[in-house]
Amino acid sequence: MSFFKSGNPTLSQKMFEKSLNAQAEMQGTMSVRGTMNKFGFLLLTVIGGAAYTWQLYVSGQEKLMTTLMIVGVIGGLISALAIAFKPNWAPFLAPAYGILEGFFIGAISVVINNMLAEEGQPNIIMQAVGLTFGVAIAMFVLYNFRIIKPTEKFKSIIVSATVGIAIFYGITLLLGFFGVKMDFMAFGNGSLLGIGINLFIVAIAALNLILDFDMIEQGAERGAPKFMEWYGAFGLLVTIVWLYIEILKLLSRFSGRD
Repeated sequence: MSFFKSGNPTLSQKMFEKSLNAQAEMQGTMSVRGTMNKFGFLLLTVIGGAAYTWQLYVSGQEKLMTTLMIVGVIGGLISALAIAFKPNWAPFLAPAYGILEGFFIGAISVVINNMLAEEGQPNIIMQAVGLTFGVAIAMFVLYNFRIIKPTEKFKSIIVSATVGIAIFYGITLLLGFFGVKMDFMAFGNGSLLGIGINLFIVAIAALNLILDFDMIEQGAERGAPKFMEWYGAFGLLVTIVWLYIEILKLLSRFSGRD
């Protein structure tokens, strides 16, 4: 049904509908509380991975940190694609995805934090983390009290915007391979164009949380099998990680204007 629409490619209508089968009777059914509990666990795996690569940088093991960052990017992408195509693998791969994303987030966070600290802008990471959780909580409240309703029109707009952003990033990455750089998209670039684009992307990432919450709630109401709790938690984590990176980038841009 159409209410299974999400801008997050890891939370798709097709995957939830395919999961509504005999497995639900054997395993039990998905619940919102169970999904959020698993999301909390996945969040801890991200924090653990991030803390490890952060500590590597602090202890002077930058080469190992860089290696783990690359492993995190590639491994995270592979595990995410595997989960997207095989949701029943989520209970095993989602924790691995969390750790791998933690490696990447910790590495990029400590580098940017130290870079801006040298320029007189300390504690940007704490600001980014606080804003990320603040936005996520605000979106949950807006969804829970139906202040923002995930109507069909709303879903279509957010999904279209998310796809557009993915295409834009893909083009930017492709041009980079040919030596064409878009400096306004780089961390720390304080151009008004870069800030404007970044603000738009942050808004779309935040609104994707509304779709994710709706997807999880609808999956629970329709009696999806138990393993879909891991799938839903994984999809929510994907959006939170995206939101954090975009907020971190936005804060670095504002710092670049000082």
